[in-house]
Amino acid sequence: MPGTVGRVPASAGPVEGAAAQGTPPVGHHPWGATALGPYESWDPAVRATVEVVLASPAPMALHLGDQLLLLYNEAYAELIGDRHPQAVGRPAAEVFAEVWQRPGVGDIIEHTYRTAEAFLERNVPFPLRRAAGDPDQAVYTRACSAVRDSRGRIVGVLAVVAETSPATRQLRELSDFAAALSGTLTLDDVARVALRYAITSFDADRVSFAVDDGGGGWRMVRRVRGELVDEADERLPPLWRRGPADWPAPAVATARSGQAVFTDDGQPLRDIAVDRHDQKVRALAAVPLRGSVVRGALTVGYRSPHAWSAPERALLAASAELVGQATERARRFETQHGTAQLLQRSMLPESLPGLPRLRIAARYDPGVDGNAAGGDFYDAFVLPTGDLGVVLGDVAGHDVQAAARMGQVRAALRALALNDPRPDQVLTGLDRLVSSLGAEAGTHELFVTVAFGVIDVDREELTLASAGHPAPLVRRCSPAGEPRAEYVDVPSGAPLGIGYRAATRTVAFSPGDTLLLFSDGVVERRRQGLSPGLARLAESVATAPSGDPRSLCAVASAAVPGATEDDVAVLAVEYALRPSRSARMEVPAEPTAPSRVRHWMTAQLTEWRLAESVIGAAVLCTSELTTNALLHAGTAARVEVDLSPERLLVSVADSGSRGTVTRARTDTLSSRGRGLGLIEELSDAWGTDPTVRGSTVWFEILTPPE
Repeated sequence: MPGTVGRVPASAGPVEGAAAQGTPPVGHHPWGATALGPYESWDPAVRATVEVVLASPAPMALHLGDQLLLLYNEAYAELIGDRHPQAVGRPAAEVFAEVWQRPGVGDIIEHTYRTAEAFLERNVPFPLRRAAGDPDQAVYTRACSAVRDSRGRIVGVLAVVAETSPATRQLRELSDFAAALSGTLTLDDVARVALRYAITSFDADRVSFAVDDGGGGWRMVRRVRGELVDEADERLPPLWRRGPADWPAPAVATARSGQAVFTDDGQPLRDIAVDRHDQKVRALAAVPLRGSVVRGALTVGYRSPHAWSAPERALLAASAELVGQATERARRFETQHGTAQLLQRSMLPESLPGLPRLRIAARYDPGVDGNAAGGDFYDAFVLPTGDLGVVLGDVAGHDVQAAARMGQVRAALRALALNDPRPDQVLTGLDRLVSSLGAEAGTHELFVTVAFGVIDVDREELTLASAGHPAPLVRRCSPAGEPRAEYVDVPSGAPLGIGYRAATRTVAFSPGDTLLLFSDGVVERRRQGLSPGLARLAESVATAPSGDPRSLCAVASAAVPGATEDDVAVLAVEYALRPSRSARMEVPAEPTAPSRVRHWMTAQLTEWRLAESVIGAAVLCTSELTTNALLHAGTAARVEVDLSPERLLVSVADSGSRGTVTRARTDTLSSRGRGLGLIEELSDAWGTDPTVRGSTVWFEILTPPE
């Protein structure tokens, strides 16, 4: 039967070694105030059990007396978290009040205390664990047995907790890993997910992922323990290291042979080490991906000797197989995506004209998932009269056919405008072309919406014609008045190809005004009418800090909240109050390029007699953006500088498509941790302009009046 802790005379003092272990101060706890009585009077058998518990590295707890008062060691204290040290000497039912009544918790301890029946449970969560801020994912084996005094009476219950082999946890993580890989699209995505999983699941010091690049060579990316990777860096393309076909890297050798290699101790990365992280690796596992088309490998390494157990090898093989499947899906996707993007790039203007009084900018966000060729297009070109022709349109569809027709329509429109620039005549001729294309294709579903305008700087006039397209928006900003935005009341009519009737409207376009042409993807949202979107756009444009076309393109793209599956295209033209000065530099993809940009920028801005503070900030920001473009896009870049009396505008454009497959990835700028902070600190405004030719990052610095 259960009893109290037997009391026999004993010398006073704490349990030897308890303080040294950093465990609960058992000897100094006021046990005399409990039903157990002073510690020195406890039964020798019970005190011996206490000494075993406190000396054990495994989590152990004693539940003593009828109240099941708690006494436990340091390992158990870590499990119960912030309940320690107040839990010492208190009833277990009180300490764990929120879970004690649950089945399999308090009833097990109480049953063992009453009956002396031992209890064992394997591979279960520990219900008494409390891990601050991190939900417990581990599983444990729990055992309970009765504690007896010298007379054989039951005086308590000993609970022992042991974490189950990490293989159980790793198998569960493997399921999460498979789910994460199922959402990847590109090789960059696969690399990010694979490296994050490998370094956490295997608690490794270094992991790497290698894959053939399709041209005979290899590329490899790695991650090391302790590497600071913030959220912005996670969304940037990984930094791939490229090597030849005969690269001696263990990952490449394994990928070529198709055989896994396990090194328990040695210097497996000695021949390819690039820094101390590689040099310190002593144990390495290299496992092939075993794909049917793509060759590659996954490696896991440690800085100390490591014997690779059979469960670890099996888990690595399963992980590599999942990565191989995801890699082949990504390779097929990137091939299709590259074809669509190449077609789309060939259909839009290589560059926009630069005129003394007219500043022009455009922004294009691919719709759907960014991986199908779309039908939106824009263009701006100088007419034989010296006026500027601007157009933005949308060919129905999101496929290769839509993109091809878009190219035909854009080329035909420019040809018609160069012959007769009157907007109504241009669209009338274009309507005949679209009708002919529809008849040729045997469909009545081919139609095009388009807005075309001619800007006459000398007369300060804008003449527009529209075929089923959203009305253009003009931001009016006189030198003395408040900015306002108004839609041009141009007759919209039917789209081209289904009964367009020519009509034009001419309105004033004065210095300080900005014209905004946009596609319906800017203002349309699911389960929402068109009017709210148009109102939000007008409000955002009117309250924008300036009429700068690049800034307005960014403002317009973000004016209406919510996601859209349609393409988003914006073209803005500002009639500057005074002419601006501009310069550009083509930046090769070379290590010395950022230095050359800094020298060029300093000389150019000094020649324009800008303040030293502006020059310093602009040069530093441009250097960061150039480094970012070369590092993450992997292509040459172009730096453009535009100086107006009010502000200095600098943009850095790359032609890479890596990292721009989905729209979310184009919204983050980071030069490995510090670029974004510098741009925000030193500039007055900044933004990104994703296009089908890559992406452009820009910033503005307001210039002080002379």
